[in-house]
Amino acid sequence: MSDEIQAQALPPTGFIRLHSIIGNSNAKPPITPLIPVSKSSWWAGVKSGIYPQPIKIGARSTAWKVEDIKELISQLGGKR
Repeated sequence: MSDEIQAQALPPTGFIRLHSIIGNSNAKPPITPLIPVSKSSWWAGVKSGIYPQPIKIGARSTAWKVEDIKELISQLGGKR
């Protein structure tokens, strides 16, 4: 599935968890990544400002705004 199609499949607003962004091949069924990077690469990118900052939605829950992820996919798609 192309980045544009996957980004359009996301809801217009809301929050998305990390496994939905970077995928999870061990899930049943497997989750296809929107941005195919490792977990450590994702967090390094967040720390360096390449990827959007997360929002704490609970004591042990972190998520990202769907709008921020759509914008990131759009930006990454423009760099090709």
